[in-house]
Formats: sequence, C-alpha cells, structure tokens
Amino acid sequence: MAEGRIKKLTDKGFGFIDTGDGSDMFFHMSNVEGARFEDLREGQRVSYNPGRGPKGPRAENVRVT
Repeated sequence: MAEGRIKKLTDKGFGFIDTGDGSDMFFHMSNVEGARFEDLREGQRVSYNPGRGPKGPRAENVRVT
C-alpha cells in the first residue's frame, strides 16, 4: 500500500491525496474504508492502493493511518 496525505476534499464526495512525489491521486468516497467520508480531514495521513479509473489514476481502499 502507498501512503500520503489528504490534500483536498470536496462537498461532492471526492478528494485528492498528495502522494509525496509531486503528484496527486484522485479518490471517491466509495473507495474509503473504515471511516465515513464526512469524518475525513485535509492533512490526514492515509494509505491506499493505486488503481486506474475511467479518467486516469485513482486511489482505492483508502484508509486513515
């Protein structure tokens, strides 16, 4: 699993993770495990599996660490 920090959250149910290498990874609330999307905060450390969505890279199995 990769790790990063939540960079941005939207009120539409998705957000972006700062991967630490200068790129961001998109994630959708349906890919969050062990927490509610509403409980996530910008700056929180998370782990995730890099995946691929219809529009490009996407984080899957996102978990707060």
